[in-house]
Amino acid sequence: MKLLPTKSVLKFLFLILTIITISCEQDSDFKTDYTSRNPTYEIPPINTIYTDSILEQVLKEEFNLIKNSEAQGILLKSGGGMNIDKSNPKKVYVHYMPWFQSKPFDGFWGQHWTMTNKNPDNIDENGLNEIASYYNPLIGPYSSTDPDLHEYHFLLMKLSGIDGVIFDWYGSRDIHDYGLIRNATESFISKLENVDLDFCIMYEDRVAFMNNTSIYDPILLAKDDFRYIKNTYFKSPNYLEFNGSKLIPIFGPHYITKPNDWSTIYDVFTKNEASLISLWGLKDNLGDYFKGEFLWVAPDHLAAQNYYYSTFANNNDITIGSTYPGFKSFYTEGGWSNSFNDWIIPNNDGLTFIETLNNSSFENADFIQIVTWNDFGEGTIIEPTSQFGFTYLTLLQEYTGSKHDEDDLITVTRLYKARKEYANNKNIQKLLDQSYRYIKKLKFNRVAMILAAIDRFHNSI
Repeated sequence: MKLLPTKSVLKFLFLILTIITISCEQDSDFKTDYTSRNPTYEIPPINTIYTDSILEQVLKEEFNLIKNSEAQGILLKSGGGMNIDKSNPKKVYVHYMPWFQSKPFDGFWGQHWTMTNKNPDNIDENGLNEIASYYNPLIGPYSSTDPDLHEYHFLLMKLSGIDGVIFDWYGSRDIHDYGLIRNATESFISKLENVDLDFCIMYEDRVAFMNNTSIYDPILLAKDDFRYIKNTYFKSPNYLEFNGSKLIPIFGPHYITKPNDWSTIYDVFTKNEASLISLWGLKDNLGDYFKGEFLWVAPDHLAAQNYYYSTFANNNDITIGSTYPGFKSFYTEGGWSNSFNDWIIPNNDGLTFIETLNNSSFENADFIQIVTWNDFGEGTIIEPTSQFGFTYLTLLQEYTGSKHDEDDLITVTRLYKARKEYANNKNIQKLLDQSYRYIKKLKFNRVAMILAAIDRFHNSI
């Protein structure tokens, strides 16, 4: 890693002194010294300090545990959630795109990796897949329905102090790729519950409008979607609630804009069963069922944020702030639009994430939505990438007051990579199941030894 140029360091220090005055709770301690990342960040090699005899003993102990449990007919379960200590009480949720398909898992590359002109089978000079983004997942392009991915993403989130996931959701019908997104969303829930992350559904109201509205009534279609949300997602004990009401953010609404229509849609719920949340500046025109608003990334950046907090936030029952690492859409280059969303908010060596994270911590923000975990098409990604490594998660760890660090995040990534490398070895997969359980119990030293043993003796396991 190389140090930032002097000018950037001074800028960073000046920014920290400025944002301390507007931050809340734990924010005054948020002063990480940022260093830039190699554009092809790689996971460090596994520690080789362990002797063969130590690692052989680890394998023996773990296989004895597995053997004894199997002999007694006891499944090695991994329930009980995952408790993470964090000192900042501000709740942090992350916006998540469950819309990816990969050839290794699904048999084809989904459109969000390819758009109209990219082929992830092509590998560049840095060893990176050609995808429809300026950034690359550190683990390579993936499938949203892959259980290994669920384990990887949710462990990273927990260790970073994230409290839950807001799924971008496109309705209950099997048209376009909406059914794939719905099915992928549902594939996440058991693992969410297992690590004790909350979640909610963000509805895109445009999906209720079909080509022929004389045949398909958008209001009835939206009502069907909300009935599906109630019957499918509300059943989970981890569905996100605020003041006893389940939250449903709406991205907009841009198409269903009459209070009477929302009253008709809301009929699927009992009184106060759900609280609808609109994009900022829209709530007051939509009727009593909309209880609050959420902020989103905008071209005018901090000016929009400051206007939201000073103008709208105090009038809401629920105010959701936002933070993001930057914005750089690939849609035009990928052939999906003609100069739409071509504005850019630069990441500024991580400073954009820091300033929006602190800005969204105003006391009138009930909680924060990170925009986003993995929208690679718009460049608003905080998940680990080849370009930035774990930068955004380590910054988030300091903000949330998580007691974990980059080394723990690397351990989780090694677990994912071992899942893939030894996918056909049942004995190693059992060891990796054990490792997952140990990570949930925060026994990272034991996991490091298991992974080192697998690395060294995989040919004989």
